[in-house]
Amino acid sequence: RAALETAQSHFARVSFDLIYALPGQTEAAWRAELEQALAFGTGHLSLYQLTIEPGTKFAALAAKGELAETDPDHAAALYELTQKLTDAAGLPAYETSNHARPGEESRHNLAYWRYHYYCGIGPGAHGRRGNAVVQRHKKPENWLAALARNAHGIALEHPISGPDRGVEALLMGLRLREGVDLGRIAQLSGMAPDELVDDQAVARLERAQLLVRNGSRLRVTSNGSLLLDAILPEIV
Repeated sequence: RAALETAQSHFARVSFDLIYALPGQTEAAWRAELEQALAFGTGHLSLYQLTIEPGTKFAALAAKGELAETDPDHAAALYELTQKLTDAAGLPAYETSNHARPGEESRHNLAYWRYHYYCGIGPGAHGRRGNAVVQRHKKPENWLAALARNAHGIALEHPISGPDRGVEALLMGLRLREGVDLGRIAQLSGMAPDELVDDQAVARLERAQLLVRNGSRLRVTSNGSLLLDAILPEIV
């Protein structure tokens, strides 16, 4: 809280992140925390559900029964509560986990989601430039040694194929409430629009009100956002 107050006293644009769907977290507890967060009045807020990633300390604790993962139905209820409270506060979701007042969306992150080129600089950073994947050394000491040796910290750089660019652009862009322009993705990938997505799967999910297709634009509905991880492999 002190850090936020300091940031707001010095900068016009401030954002911060919260993680929810924590072990044992109730709807009432998350409502109270989120209402406190919204009371700071920032124009942007990132709200992520806790994800237990393989190979982490969290995953080891969960496997031993020492960390209880949130029930998916409870997590969905927390997600819906999040949308309700942020909408009421004037910070609707413009991406799966990111909320902003209109016009205060993160220009930095929109570059990823709209699949523009970006440069990764520090240890472990990834970049996309000139249709190539660029990755820096992960460990700071290795990054520093490479920097001294080569004047850069690049560990890996290789071309990314058109079809792979198309898949990446779809996976990133469908996280946005604005969705994607299949015509643009077809151009950057060198593929036809009907090669990018499974039209039958799209039509089926449209009937289920999980997707909306309007000409070359495709987006996930509010209901579909809850099922995004299941929708993407169905259509891509």
